Amino acid sequence: MPEKINDKTIFSLLEVTNSIKKTLEERYKSAFWIKAEMNKLNHYSQSGHCFPELVEKRDGKIIAQIKSTIWRDDYQNINRNFLRILKEPLKDGIKILFLAKISFDPAFGLSLQIIDIDPQYTLGDLENEKRETIKKLQLDGIYDKNKNLQLSFLPQRIAIISVATSKGFGDFLDVIDKNSWNYKFFYLLFPTILQGDKAVHGIISQLERIRKVIHHFDAVAIIRGGGGDVGLSCYNNYELAKAIAVFPIPVITGIGHVTNETVCEMIAHTNAITPTKLAEYLIQKFHDFSVPIQNAKEKIVDKSRRLLSEENTKLESELKLFRSMTINILNTNGNQIKNASYAIQQQSKFIVKNNHEKLNVLQAKTRIATKFNLNQLKVAVTQLQGKIEIQPILYLKNSELALENIEKNIQILNPINVLKRGFSITHSNGKAVKDVSQLQEGEVINTVLFSGTLDSIITKIKE
Repeated sequence: MPEKINDKTIFSLLEVTNSIKKTLEERYKSAFWIKAEMNKLNHYSQSGHCFPELVEKRDGKIIAQIKSTIWRDDYQNINRNFLRILKEPLKDGIKILFLAKISFDPAFGLSLQIIDIDPQYTLGDLENEKRETIKKLQLDGIYDKNKNLQLSFLPQRIAIISVATSKGFGDFLDVIDKNSWNYKFFYLLFPTILQGDKAVHGIISQLERIRKVIHHFDAVAIIRGGGGDVGLSCYNNYELAKAIAVFPIPVITGIGHVTNETVCEMIAHTNAITPTKLAEYLIQKFHDFSVPIQNAKEKIVDKSRRLLSEENTKLESELKLFRSMTINILNTNGNQIKNASYAIQQQSKFIVKNNHEKLNVLQAKTRIATKFNLNQLKVAVTQLQGKIEIQPILYLKNSELALENIEKNIQILNPINVLKRGFSITHSNGKAVKDVSQLQEGEVINTVLFSGTLDSIITKIKE
């Protein structure tokens, strides 16, 4: 009961708070639905109870706030529904629609006792934010800007935004570092938080760091492990989506979920549902280039072998013909040499015989012509004998020189000696080339040298 002091009615604090409690209980007898933003969940694992801080914001300012409680059994039911529908537990920083009773305790003051929370409302709020972000990006004309960038033909240098301890980051590295084709990548980690409100600022800050060294990279990869839609709500944020959309090199994402593609994934150059799939996408880029090259290499090797085999066959045929013609020429010239030698021998005998007959005649004349001086006669005889002896020898020597010249000419004309002196024989389509008008640019020709053959491609022809 209130006290009377100096005609004043005095209430104790407990009496006032009990009166407030009674008034509230009479006024708010049933539970009702309320929408608010859960600033902090304040879950205590030891007791299982939660004491959420609820706020309402307008233009970024808090215009209302109140404490609340969720008892352990209610929290377990609510959290089970969130995991089933949103694939994530109840957490800080989300908008909720909840069923609550007003509770007032003289010792702890006013609060709301939360009985249930509708996860569909939270999901719907996220979808509204997503739609608004998409609309704004389209109005700004930047929705497809990053997607329209040209990704490097072989994206080898990757700036990675992730968490070093993230399983998704580990899966990504396992695939690109251990690929069976031994493709090599250069990557550098720019670590940051990847979910929640702080993720927006963190990812944008790392994009700005990468921009300063952008010439070192072909693409940026945002890599995150698995998670539900609430944990991914930051990827529907307009500022983050804008930073990705206007980034000057392709941004590729492997955020790690399979439902409800986020705005950042939509506007990124390339999106994969998991970090592993993103790594496989990069490897496939290399594979798309490598396989045709390997096939072309095999075709070139096979065709080269066939061409070499065909050209070797042609060369062997040419060599056989060359040997045959050379033997014929040598045989013909050998016969000519034999005939010439025989003719020289016969003519030499005839000359010697003829000169001997002249000598006999001269001797007879000498005996008869006694009026000649004997000394003069001896000199004349000696001179005549010298001429008779020297003339056949000179003739034989001249004939030998002529034969040697013929043999030298034959050797000079021998193709092997021609090749040995640095000359070569060029073939096109199996025929010796004598005129450049027989050739065309781009044609493959075969050149025979003294110590082997070679194939060439004509790049330029001069008349």
